[in-house]
Amino acid sequence: MAACPFRRSIAAQGVWSQGYGDMDFSPWLAHSVFRLLSRVLNLPPENLIKSISALPVSKKRPVADFQLFVGSVIENKSSDHSKPDLQLQTQRLAEKLKCDTVVREISTGPGTVNFTINRELLAKTVLQQVFKDGSEYGIKSELFSTLPRGKIVIEFSSPNIAKKFHVGHLRSTIIGNFVANLKEALGHHVTRINYLGDWGMQFGLLGAGFQQFGNEDKLKSNPLEHLFEVYVQVNKAAAEDENIKKLAQDFFRKLEARDEQILSMWQHFRDFSIEEYVRIYKRLGVHFDEYSGESFYQEKSQEVLKMLDARGLLQKTIKGTRVVDLSEKRDLSLCSTVMRSDGTSLYITRDLAAAIDRMMKYNCDTMIYVTDKSQNAHFEQLFQILKLMGYQWAERCQHVSFGLVQGMKTRKGEVVFLEDVLNEARSRMLQNMAAAKTTKELENPLETAEKIGLAALIIQDFKGLLSSNYQFSWDRVLQSRGDTGVFLQYTHARLHSLEQMCRDRQSTDINTACLQDPQAISILQHLLSYDEVLYKSSEDLQPKHIVSYLLTLSHLAAVAHKTLPVKGSAPEQAQARLRLFQAARSVLANGMKLLGITPVSQM
Repeated sequence: MAACPFRRSIAAQGVWSQGYGDMDFSPWLAHSVFRLLSRVLNLPPENLIKSISALPVSKKRPVADFQLFVGSVIENKSSDHSKPDLQLQTQRLAEKLKCDTVVREISTGPGTVNFTINRELLAKTVLQQVFKDGSEYGIKSELFSTLPRGKIVIEFSSPNIAKKFHVGHLRSTIIGNFVANLKEALGHHVTRINYLGDWGMQFGLLGAGFQQFGNEDKLKSNPLEHLFEVYVQVNKAAAEDENIKKLAQDFFRKLEARDEQILSMWQHFRDFSIEEYVRIYKRLGVHFDEYSGESFYQEKSQEVLKMLDARGLLQKTIKGTRVVDLSEKRDLSLCSTVMRSDGTSLYITRDLAAAIDRMMKYNCDTMIYVTDKSQNAHFEQLFQILKLMGYQWAERCQHVSFGLVQGMKTRKGEVVFLEDVLNEARSRMLQNMAAAKTTKELENPLETAEKIGLAALIIQDFKGLLSSNYQFSWDRVLQSRGDTGVFLQYTHARLHSLEQMCRDRQSTDINTACLQDPQAISILQHLLSYDEVLYKSSEDLQPKHIVSYLLTLSHLAAVAHKTLPVKGSAPEQAQARLRLFQAARSVLANGMKLLGITPVSQM
């Protein structure tokens, strides 16, 4: 169970003074709870960190701030405690605890002891912490104090060159970007790799096709569009003519043999493709530290085959292919083909070479691959072969898989290319913004619509489990109200406009007695649990925890914006409310950036 953002420097803190004037507030809220429990349970405070969590905001008010799960700290945890026994121990523990100047109320729930914090101290502590930590708010939590920071390599996106960026690569790109953002925020050294599909028999087919149907002028004017046309043409021809398949096989053999003319053609295809992809990545706000590809490992894959052979792992089939036996009984009931009968390499052979090369180059602690779940078996085999080769670091390799997007169409029909989707999202947002009465006059409406459209796509994608397929709906994804990326952007822009409008009232020294309304307390309590959400996402690499948190924060801010006006309120009250909304906007922006969303200041 996770902890709150103020659970750090616990052991170093002593008993505080009764006044609030010169205190360092950051660790005190949870420290007071820890101190009370530590004395009664005779446990060191650090043993309690993951047994206490901030309570989620509830429509039932009032609600406590922290909750101890008694079953996680009582003696003889391993024995079977009946519910009455656990509840009796819960009640007895609560009776031993006494309130103080920080803990205002102690109550019990089913197997829990709940703590309500002094409301003024809650407001002052949370707001101080948000602004003190800035973009690191929540990440500086005691929860992450024992997290080992290391080197992480993340491979994601990885489109096939000579083809326009297919919409199917959108998920890999934005999920990989999120994982990289999160890992970097937590203090890891991250290397982002785009492992291009730039080798293999498909290039034999494309090369043979270009020799038959290609046009140099069309290639220069619109390279990927023309290459796609050629690929469609040659596939159709190959289905009807066996000679085309033979030409494709011959082209790929020459490519692997480094034929100068063939290699030059392939290099042109590759250069054109990367130029196109970089432009698309810029629109997505995604960058890479390294562009590599299967071609880099064509020669090294031959070394891998020799290593497999030397270890007695390589077996020849009747068809002449080479395989690695992965079955438990070594009866070839489960095997992985690593070489074709003509001696050319396969995808998995090049992946083996790439993994070994990366580990030697980066000496990383973790290697993460982000691809769709249809490749689950491929990565299981990849990691298994690496282990058979004696590479124990294969245990530190991880496949982050995801499901498919269904029903994604533009007005023109079925979507094939990612750029069509991005253009469609931007176009629809421009129309919606033009039709909305609240839209402000913008300097660059196209850029704003682009950012909002991308936020809409990302939130729609990240709301559920990554491994699940989901049905795409333009009407649902672009709604300005409800649980959408548009609503997150609208909330951020609205809070930013409020700050700009009230710049003359901004003050860091506020009267927290002005923030005792239920709507203000709900926002403060929600801000209190931000690190728990980050912790959950760091554990399972699922962005849905952060998405859910940000949507709830936006809804709470929207309600408070209506019920707690800044304009027209007394100066002291206005300053306090403005500071609260600033804190909400700051955390909202932090979370959006982790997800790969650029917050807009106007819309």
